[in-house]
Amino acid sequence: MTKHELDLESLREPLVTPFANEQERRGEASLRPTQLSEFVGQRELIGHLEVVLGSAKSRGQTLDHLLFAGPPGLGKTSLASIVANEMGSGLRVTSGPVLSRPGDLAALMSDLQDGDVLFIDEIHRLSRAVEEVLYPAMEDRRLDVMIGRGPSARSIRLDLAHFTLVGATTRTGLVAAPLRDRFGFVGQLDLYASDELATIVVRSAGLLEVEIAATAAVVIARRSRGTPRIANRLLRRVRDFASYNDHPTLSDEVTLDALALFGVDELGLDKIDRRILGLLCDQFANQPVGLTTLAHACGEEPSTIEEAYEPFLLREGLIVRTPRGRVATERAFAHVGRQGGLKSLF
Repeated sequence: MTKHELDLESLREPLVTPFANEQERRGEASLRPTQLSEFVGQRELIGHLEVVLGSAKSRGQTLDHLLFAGPPGLGKTSLASIVANEMGSGLRVTSGPVLSRPGDLAALMSDLQDGDVLFIDEIHRLSRAVEEVLYPAMEDRRLDVMIGRGPSARSIRLDLAHFTLVGATTRTGLVAAPLRDRFGFVGQLDLYASDELATIVVRSAGLLEVEIAATAAVVIARRSRGTPRIANRLLRRVRDFASYNDHPTLSDEVTLDALALFGVDELGLDKIDRRILGLLCDQFANQPVGLTTLAHACGEEPSTIEEAYEPFLLREGLIVRTPRGRVATERAFAHVGRQGGLKSLF
């Protein structure tokens, strides 16, 4: 990559949000593992899947329906692809918001072949009408579809191929209990340790044909908020910085300079995180702040603050939620170089 080939649009994307746009999802596909043996981290879950997959293959039966739950960016889509590869099956991918009508689901499922894996991302966002159609499909491999309206409406039954539904959700509590109970296996994905993320960074660098020092991979891992998606995103930005400045290797110095340029500090905070902490430690020092007020002061949508930034700040003990709003902790004040704040509860 030359200076003229640098993707300026990619440089403007938020670096530490765990959510991905469609362009990034396409880029992630080339870095995803294809077999369970290649998957890094989530050891307990992978051990369970080895048993479930191995048992189904030894019996020559279709795999039970699977539900993967956990924060965004941890590998739920990768696991769905791995399940299909391990079973030697086709993979169909969709998402909850896309399936707005029962007819959308019927058209998709009637085209499945025996053994196919249907992956529904954000399954907690399925409409109630679509869920009602999904229940008999999961249990009895059949679809009951209404044709027509009014007195002339009639129901027809479609027999489906034997398939495996793999659902993914970032909010298990929003998955309706009747739907959750129809999954034969529910797997929880947890945040990754730094050494696991460093291994992922080294592997991804090899796939991207980039030479990286082992210590530089650790630097990226420690600033990735426990999330492989963020680790790979930071790796790509460090690669861009190195290419733009004609550095053949991603060394410690190059990596630190790149992350400083993109505003990702030693805790993995970016400018939005620091803006939130700055507001809580300066403008609203020691005063509880409501989400809407905080979002307006930051110039972001409340949903963006609540879903993309706040979970990490809470987990790291930098802010706490009180009945009256968000308050910065002592650790947050120390991080921004101020005195004061609530003592961390973590």
